[in-house]
Amino acid sequence: MATVTRENIGLLNDKITVKVSKEDYLPNFDKAVKQFSKNANIPGFRKGMVPAGMVKKMHGQAIFGDEILKTVERELMGYVQAEKLEIFGQPLSLEKQAKDLDYNKPADYDFEFEVGLKPSFTVTPLENNKTTLTKYKVTVTDEMVNDEVQRLQLKGGKTTEPETITSEDNVINVKFEESDKDGNVVEGGIVKENALLVKYFAPAIQAELQGKKNEDSIVFQLATSFDEQRLGWVLKDLGFEAGDKEAAKKYFKLTITKVGLIEKRELNEEFFKEVYPGEDITTEEAFRAKLKEEIGKYWDSESRNHLHNDLFEVLVHETPIELPKDFLKRWLQVGGEKPKTAEEAEKEFPSFDHQLRWTLISDKLVKENKLEVSFEDLKENAKQKVLGYYGGAATDGAEWLDSYLDRLLQDEKFVDQTYREMITARLFDWAETKVNVKEEEIKAEDFVNLPHKHHHHEH
Repeated sequence: MATVTRENIGLLNDKITVKVSKEDYLPNFDKAVKQFSKNANIPGFRKGMVPAGMVKKMHGQAIFGDEILKTVERELMGYVQAEKLEIFGQPLSLEKQAKDLDYNKPADYDFEFEVGLKPSFTVTPLENNKTTLTKYKVTVTDEMVNDEVQRLQLKGGKTTEPETITSEDNVINVKFEESDKDGNVVEGGIVKENALLVKYFAPAIQAELQGKKNEDSIVFQLATSFDEQRLGWVLKDLGFEAGDKEAAKKYFKLTITKVGLIEKRELNEEFFKEVYPGEDITTEEAFRAKLKEEIGKYWDSESRNHLHNDLFEVLVHETPIELPKDFLKRWLQVGGEKPKTAEEAEKEFPSFDHQLRWTLISDKLVKENKLEVSFEDLKENAKQKVLGYYGGAATDGAEWLDSYLDRLLQDEKFVDQTYREMITARLFDWAETKVNVKEEEIKAEDFVNLPHKHHHHEH
C-alpha cells in the first residue's frame, strides 16, 4: 500500500515522500504490457498476437518505469488535493539521478519531492483607509486647445515640399545622432529619426533652422532646445524617462532629411464634421469646447492610470508576504519549458517576485470580494472596442458588426486578454474605494514628469 509523508524543510518549503510497493504498480504494469501487445506492430507477429514476453523483452523497461511514475504522480497529486495544499507550480523532484528501476527485479521505492507553499497574508494597505494617494487633475489650458486645433488643421492639410525652412510651421524630417558639443557623432550612441514642427524648438533653435535645407545639420543640447513639456516628449522618443535630467544634458547632431510645409485646413463646418462626424458642431466656439472636453477626458484617463499605478506599487511593496524564495529560485530554474542556470534564475527573480506578489494579492482580492466579469459585460466591452476602432465606419446595429463580434468572441486569446483587462480594471476601481484619495490640480508638463516606477500588471 502506497504511503505519503510530509516534513518541513524550510520557510513555506516542505518535502513530500511517496513510498510505493510492488503491489501498487505491478497490476498496472501487467495491464500495460497486455495493452501494448494488442496494439503493437512487430515484424513476424500478427497484430494483437505479440507474446507478452516479447513485449517485455523489447519495451518492458520503459513501460515499467512509466507505470511506476504514473503511480507516484497519482499518489502525490491525490495527497496534495486531499490535504488542500496551496502550492506554487508543480512539486519538484529531489532525485539527483534516475532510480535503478528493473522490471526483472520489482521492489519498493521511495520518491522525494519538494513543494513551495503559498503564504496566508492580509492586504494591510487596504485596511481602515490607512493609505492616502493623490489623484491629479490636469488643468486644460487655452494653449493646449490651440495646439490641438493647429495639430488637426495640419493633420488634414495639404503638404508641399519647399526647398528651405522659412516658417515655424515647417515640418522637418530629421535624424538625431548623439554627439559631443562640436557635432562629432558618438560611436554606438543613440540614432533616431523623427518628424517635428519647427515651432516645437526653442526660439534660438528656430532662428538657427531658418534657411536650412535637406542634408544641412545643426548641433544642440536637448535641455536648452525645447520647453519642458516637449523636452519630455523628445526624451521619451529617444528612449529615456521624461524627467531624466542627465539625459537632457546630451548633445545631438540634427540632420534634416526632408522639409515640408502643410497648408492648414480652414476652421469651417466641413472640417468640424470631418473631425467629429457624429456631432452637430457648426461654430469654432463649439469645436473648441468639444476639443477641451476631449482633452480633459484624455488627461482624466492618464490621471486614473497614474493613481492605479501608485496603488499597485503600494499593494505589492507594502503588503507583508513571506515567500519560499529558495524554492522559487529552484522552480525558476527547472519549472519552465527551457531550463535556466542558477545565475539566470537569480537575475530574473526580482521581477518574478514582483509579479508573483501581485498575482497572489489580486487573486485574493478578486476571490474574497467576488469581483466578476460576465460574458455579457465582456461582449459589450468588445463591441465598444470595435466601435471605437472603426469610428464613423461602424454603427451599433450594423449587419457586419454582430458577425464580427461573434468571430472575435470565439478567439480564446482575445477573450482571455479582454477578461484580464476588465477584471484588473474592476479590481482597481474597487481597491480605490478602500484608500483615501486626495485630488490635486497640476499642469500637464508637471504631470508628464511625475515618476512612474512601474506600469501595473494584468491580473
